[in-house]
Amino acid sequence: MKVPSLQRLAWATATLVPLVLLGCARTEPPAEPVRAVKVITIGVAPLQSSQEFSGEVRARVESRLGFRVGGKITRRSAEVGQHVKAGTVLAMLDPQDYRLAAEAARAQVAAATTNRDLAAADYRRYLTLREQNFISGAELERRDATLKAAQAQVEQAQAQLASQGNQAKYTNLVADVSGVVTAVEAEPGQVVSAGTPVVRIAADGPRDVVFSVPEDKVTAIRAGSAVSVKPWASALQLTGRIREVAASADPVTRTYPVKVSLQGETQPPLGATVTVIPQSLSMAGTPVVKVPTSALRQEGQGTAVWVLDKATMTVKSQPVQVATADGNDAVIGAGLSPGMTVVSAGVHVLSPGQKVSIWQDKATSPAPVAAQAATGKVAAGGAQAATLPAKR
Repeated sequence: MKVPSLQRLAWATATLVPLVLLGCARTEPPAEPVRAVKVITIGVAPLQSSQEFSGEVRARVESRLGFRVGGKITRRSAEVGQHVKAGTVLAMLDPQDYRLAAEAARAQVAAATTNRDLAAADYRRYLTLREQNFISGAELERRDATLKAAQAQVEQAQAQLASQGNQAKYTNLVADVSGVVTAVEAEPGQVVSAGTPVVRIAADGPRDVVFSVPEDKVTAIRAGSAVSVKPWASALQLTGRIREVAASADPVTRTYPVKVSLQGETQPPLGATVTVIPQSLSMAGTPVVKVPTSALRQEGQGTAVWVLDKATMTVKSQPVQVATADGNDAVIGAGLSPGMTVVSAGVHVLSPGQKVSIWQDKATSPAPVAAQAATGKVAAGGAQAATLPAKR
C-alpha cells in the first residue's frame, strides 16, 4: 500500500524541480529597437533673413500747443485725427478777466494822456512868461521835466494796454502750422496754467520712421546709411536714410532711438507700424551652416545634435553653438562642418550609441525585390497558360 504513495511523490518532485529551475534562470533583456530617423547632410547655404526692427511712422515736426495764459477752458473745437490749417482756433479760455484788465489799462492811458496835456499847457504858458523875463530859466526847466514825466507815463500806460490786449487774445489757442491733431490733453471746464499742453499737432511735411536698436548694434548704425522700410498694412517697399541716431539710451528700455527720413512721394500714414531693415546690419547672402530647429535639443547647459555614423549606423551627441536664426533654420556658429550627417527629426527618443535606420517615405520607396520577382512569375505563368491548348 505504500508503493503508490512513493510513486506519486517522485512524480511530483520530478515535475516541480524543472519549474523551479526555469523560474531561477536569468532572462535576457529585449533588444533595443532600431528606430527610423530623418537625416540631412550638412552643407553651406546663403543666409536668407536680415535683422529687422519694428518702427513707427511719425511727423518730423510735432508740436504740443498750450495757452500762453492760464484760465478755464470754455470750448474745444479740435478733435483727434482732424486736419487743421494754420490760424484755426483750437480751444478757448474764459476771457472775462483779461477783458477787464484791458479796460483798466485803457483807463490808465486816458488818465496819463490828460496829465500829459495839462503838463504841456503849463509848459507853453511858462515858456511865454520866460520870453517876457517874468520867470527864471530854472522854473521853465522844472515845467519841462514835468511834461517829460507825463509823456513817459502815457507811453507806459499805452504799453500796459497793449500787453493786456495781447493777454486777451491769448485766450484763443490758434494752430501755428497746418497739420493733423494727434492728441487732445485737456477738456472744457478744466483750469490750466500757462504752457500746459492742450493739443498735439503733427505738422504737414516730411515723415520719419522711428525705431530702437540695442546697445550692441548702435555702433553699426551711421547717419546717412540706407534702410529698407516695409509697411505691415501694405505691400509697399520704401527706402530711406538714417537721419539721426540718439546720443544716449532711453532710460526705461535702454535702447537707442533712431530716426529715418523716408524718400519718395508715397509715404505711409502717421502712426503706421513698419518693418525697418538697416543695410549696414544686413548679412543676407553670407555662406553659413544651417540646420532645422527640429534637429536641436537641449543637453545640459548647451545645445547639441545627433550625428550619424554611417559605418555603424549609430548616433553620437555633438555639442553646437547657435549663432542666430534664419527663418525656420538655426545658423550654427561652431560644432558642425560640411559633410556631416545629422538627425533632423526624432531627436528626443535617441540615446548615445543607439542603432538607427534612415527613414524613407513609403510613397517614394522602391518595391521590394521579392515582390517584383513574384509579380514576374505570376505574369509569366499567366502568359504560358494562355498559350497551352485546351484539353478535351
